[in-house]
Amino acid sequence: MKAHDGMYIGGEWRAAATSETIAVVNPVDEQVIGHVPAGNAEDVDAAVRAARAAFPGWAATPPAERAARIAALRDVLVARKDEIAETVTAELGAPLPFSQAVHAGVPILVAGSYAELAATYAFEEKVGNSTVYSEPVGVVGAITPWNYPLHQIVAKVAPALAAGCTVVLKPAEDTPLTAQLFAEAVEEAGIPAGVFNLVTGIGAVAGQALAEHADVDLVSFTGSTAVGRQIGATAGAAVKRVALELGGKSANVILPSADLAKAVSVGVANVMGNSGQTCSAWTRMLVHTDQYDEAVELAKAAAAKYGDRIGPLVNAKQQARVRGYIEKGTEQGARLVAGGTGTPHEKGYFVAPTVFADVTPEMAIAQEEIFGPVVSLIRYEDEDDALRIANGTVYGLAGAVWAADEAEAVAFARRMDTGQVDINGGRFNPLAPFGGYKQSGVGRELGAHGLSEYLQTKSLQF
Repeated sequence: MKAHDGMYIGGEWRAAATSETIAVVNPVDEQVIGHVPAGNAEDVDAAVRAARAAFPGWAATPPAERAARIAALRDVLVARKDEIAETVTAELGAPLPFSQAVHAGVPILVAGSYAELAATYAFEEKVGNSTVYSEPVGVVGAITPWNYPLHQIVAKVAPALAAGCTVVLKPAEDTPLTAQLFAEAVEEAGIPAGVFNLVTGIGAVAGQALAEHADVDLVSFTGSTAVGRQIGATAGAAVKRVALELGGKSANVILPSADLAKAVSVGVANVMGNSGQTCSAWTRMLVHTDQYDEAVELAKAAAAKYGDRIGPLVNAKQQARVRGYIEKGTEQGARLVAGGTGTPHEKGYFVAPTVFADVTPEMAIAQEEIFGPVVSLIRYEDEDDALRIANGTVYGLAGAVWAADEAEAVAFARRMDTGQVDINGGRFNPLAPFGGYKQSGVGRELGAHGLSEYLQTKSLQF
């Protein structure tokens, strides 16, 4: 797609307040594929004013009609799914089959789920002698990351629209073309002017201006815990609602009764998908000491299968960061059994699929989010030891448990301090709440829990 040289505000593409631009780079060959405007506080203010003006009309629109608009948006995403996949591949570097299945496919599922929820959600209920109404919170500032560019947009915008809110989106500067494509889809779906607005720009300027804006009622942010802290502090000072989906260091706990080969193979695949650029990736593989050596060999073989099949990281900075962690792992005494810091390709921001053995829980690679294709295998002595290791980080976003007996896996999962756990490789469910415990965030996305984030309650007593 061709980049727009303006912002989508109040139902039209209009010139940015500044002539500064951001270059969009293809991470596979490092070529510039387009430029988008670098928005500033003036652009953000114009977008927020458009969203505020559109809010009363959209909030008063019957839920069934909002549902129909979201369904129309989903249909446009279906019609343009090939273009979406190609755009994500061009600016993120994900291999095309992965972009088609995940980057284009999942947002379609999520948009469809909110079309249904908007039509069926109980926006009022009787509680004793009261009627309790769920009303839209107002203008939403959505700040999204680059790792799942369309999914993260849809996971915020669709529930906000279903709730009756209006939105200003500030997408990641690495993947703005996907966001522009989404704005085109919104227009094509007939969503009224000003209900959705787009400002491209860098986080420290446009993102900060959006988080600080006095007329934004809720800030929904997905990204690093460090930036989430700043946004939470800004929102707290203004007493405004905030939803934060932050980092993770998820544990993949393989209990002794599990099918070890399957658990290791699926576990490695989970980290290699999207080149490890997934906040919920199971980057710590916990294996019983008696099965540890076998698991290391299985993980090494699984990583070798990926070879050239994983895409690059999003940019040079991320590549350097991940390589830095691989060096740190070796320095701290972990044993490199696959991958490493070598360059798999002459061009592009690639990092080889990497597996570390002999990782101990206090090492940096076992505590900090790397955001690359790096798996750390950690041994445990018994279940209590496994639980202590699994819960022993500041994060609590996701995780996995494998056991021959489902009840055994569930009992362990219930003791994990984390927001989402897959049992024996459970499938993605677009209706299940996604979000974290501890420093992995505040609030939930997806399904009815994701919708309720954008609502506030009013009770009338009779």
